Amino acid sequence: MDKDDKLVTLTQVDDEANASIIIATLEKAGIKATSTGVFTAGFKAEAPGYVSVVVSEKDLVEAQRVLDTIKFQKSDVDWSKVDVGEPEK
Repeated sequence: MDKDDKLVTLTQVDDEANASIIIATLEKAGIKATSTGVFTAGFKAEAPGYVSVVVSEKDLVEAQRVLDTIKFQKSDVDWSKVDVGEPEK
């Protein structure tokens, strides 16, 4: 990205890992991208934090097309209800 590029938000995700997947995929397609909000997304506060993936405004349409091709694996497991046993001593 050039310093004169206007940056726009492509998407927001819950964590840095998903942002990294998106950024890597965009870069493979020749689109420069970066993320913002990484430090606050990991906080466990009452207010949710998100990581924004930003691209140059001129690349937005193509970046949206690439984003539509990414499939994220989601789990239906409610880990708060899983019995993981007693800690080892």
